[in-house]
Amino acid sequence: MSSARQRFEGPSDLHLHSVFSDGTESPAEAMLAVHRAGVRTAALTDHDTTAGWAEGAEAATSLGMTFLPGMELSATDRWRSVHVLAYLFDPDDRALRAETERIRSARLGRAERIVAAIGRDYDLSWDDVVAETGDGATVGRPHIADALVTRGLARDRGEAFSGILAPTSGYYVPHYAPDVRDAVRLIVAAGGVPVIAHPTPAGRDRMMPMPLLRELIALGLGGFELGHRENTPEGIATLRAVAAEHDLIVTGSSDYHGRGKPNMPGEHTTSDEMVARIIARGTGSAPVYP
Repeated sequence: MSSARQRFEGPSDLHLHSVFSDGTESPAEAMLAVHRAGVRTAALTDHDTTAGWAEGAEAATSLGMTFLPGMELSATDRWRSVHVLAYLFDPDDRALRAETERIRSARLGRAERIVAAIGRDYDLSWDDVVAETGDGATVGRPHIADALVTRGLARDRGEAFSGILAPTSGYYVPHYAPDVRDAVRLIVAAGGVPVIAHPTPAGRDRMMPMPLLRELIALGLGGFELGHRENTPEGIATLRAVAAEHDLIVTGSSDYHGRGKPNMPGEHTTSDEMVARIIARGTGSAPVYP
């Protein structure tokens, strides 16, 4: 066993969020939370940003953990929202940076339009939403949900998303995100390893059709996040067979958001073998070892 392998042996949680996207904790606080849960390798995967990497890496390594640089890139497949986890890519890659800046800008404009619409019917202002947003984070629907909770218009984020922020509420505004094919291409071109996050959910955003999944594999898709509370058992079985057929990476992660979701740190983890495969394949950046 190599010394590098030994440095990241132990439970690995490769899907964590901080205040730089829609989590409620700083990168350092998120690292402390997963460390307390027994995690020994952690990836910070904020939506469409790498702003928390430096703080996350410093905190993780100070706790004796290995830090895996990551991001959750927003993408679409027609009407379906698709999230692609990206590991070990070059954060300075020009094309990927331009795309994430476009996504964040579109998300901000969308949030402003949503808040203006809600504010015509409820006691909610843009200042209320900004107050729920961490420094450096792009305002998004989770921050609007938090503002609704603070204003007493919803009990928690879940109620906000099923009520005032639901697609059928009349306040929904679509937002820009690249086609999932382009998302995978961008991550691969930046030296990263793309993994589809929670790929088999129930309901409207159910698993992408098999022809598209095979197309993504041909474009360089690294694997699937099968260990996740939102995946259906039937979908997991289907994608596990696809992963075995194409020798893909299979991960498991918590998708921890602090108080933003019920997901608990370390509730799903990734094997040492799969972490080693991610590290061997990623060329855009490197793990940070303690």
